[in-house]
Amino acid sequence: MPTHTFVLNGEQVSVDVADDVRVLWVLRDVLGVTGPKYGCGLEVCRACTCHLNGKAFHPCSVQIKDIQPTDEITTIEGLPATVGADLHPMQEAWLDVDVAQCGYCQPGQIMTAVALVKAKGGALDDADFDAIRNVCRCGTYHRIREAINQGAANM
Repeated sequence: MPTHTFVLNGEQVSVDVADDVRVLWVLRDVLGVTGPKYGCGLEVCRACTCHLNGKAFHPCSVQIKDIQPTDEITTIEGLPATVGADLHPMQEAWLDVDVAQCGYCQPGQIMTAVALVKAKGGALDDADFDAIRNVCRCGTYHRIREAINQGAANM
């Protein structure tokens, strides 16, 4: 098996897996990082959303061979460390607004929101919210929007 090295939540890791293994399975099954969820494997539901070098990406659709040793992957578990706190402001907003019902999509929702707010440089408009395609089967979209606005204001 080839060895693949990258930075995960601020720490360099190495794994011995085949080149065609999807990053999501490396994170969950090999490294035990279970925040990113498996939903579809096709970049549709986006429950697996993480950050790759600060931008949202979907590890269910990326092979480990495409990750470089200098690449930094941040999962929901590593998000608070990016701001040096126990919780990221977006996570705090999620709790304040009481977004979660089942909670399955929440890590991906939060990671998408943080990346988008950073890319936009602040508050989002309706078009930005409409472009977010993370699926929430519980339908808490109105609370998700409220939490994103609150989190963006505190980032």
